[in-house]
Amino acid sequence: MAAGAVPGAAWGQPDGVPLIGFLRSTAASGATHLVAEFWRGMGEAGFVEGRNATAIYRYADGQHDRLPDLAADLVRQRCAAIVGNAVSVRAAMAATTSVPIVFVAGTDPVKTGLVSSINRPGGNVTGVVFDTTLLAAKRLGFLNEIIAKDAPIAVLLDQTLPDYDRERQDAREAGLGIGRKVLTAEVANKSDAVAALQRFVNEKAGALLVGSGPLFLDFREQLVIEVARHALPAIFVGDDYPKIGGLMSYGPSQTDAYRRGGSYVARILRGAKPAELPVDMATKFELVINLKTARSLGLTLPPTLLASADEVIE
Repeated sequence: MAAGAVPGAAWGQPDGVPLIGFLRSTAASGATHLVAEFWRGMGEAGFVEGRNATAIYRYADGQHDRLPDLAADLVRQRCAAIVGNAVSVRAAMAATTSVPIVFVAGTDPVKTGLVSSINRPGGNVTGVVFDTTLLAAKRLGFLNEIIAKDAPIAVLLDQTLPDYDRERQDAREAGLGIGRKVLTAEVANKSDAVAALQRFVNEKAGALLVGSGPLFLDFREQLVIEVARHALPAIFVGDDYPKIGGLMSYGPSQTDAYRRGGSYVARILRGAKPAELPVDMATKFELVINLKTARSLGLTLPPTLLASADEVIE
């Protein structure tokens, strides 16, 4: 028997090989590394794509109105499980109450209605959370150390997130806590984000906090370039950004979350019930600093900040 196969399992595929539906609200180009990590997690449990597991990939390219049809198609294909980000999983939940669904989300799954409980999710849904929405105090604190004391800090938010208002409120309260004026912009697409950056510059922002959400990750290369063009010291939510030239990031790793999502799907394929699989919560947070970018911005980072970094990119 092939590794990872389950005796008597009805996968819905003629050869008995489980078919996974991979659904995201973003474009495929922004998810390549996430797919790779998902399959790394599956591989650690003995499932290898093309050998004893297969997948169908569906991307909405930022057009959320396409998600219901994409989710329904995965159900028609008789997938053994569906995995996706928070926005896409909502569509999958509307399409099926029987196919197991695994979310990889950066939002509170209880408050946004993905599950009824962290410890016992109930229904056909469980997943992995790398909650990035309530970390503004730490991120603004890092920026507070490196810019002029009278400069406002700008915050760019993805308004397509189900609970982006939590992140906005958290940023405003964090700004009050350090005596900083906070400028916010809620955007729904790339062009709005680029326009918001220009507005922040016009309003004399001294630094930028880029919030969580698939929108920003999907066009991270252009976003990092635009931020550099405006010479804004910026902090992002994950290490995807400093690795391509962003100044720094603080938060859980989304790539690691997708690896853990792969592990959860593997457990379901082996017979675990989503209703009884507790939501996996990220507990490790990392500060990553790109020292080359700091030098290009003319910044001298405090030794204490550098010493607290989990990774410094030279």
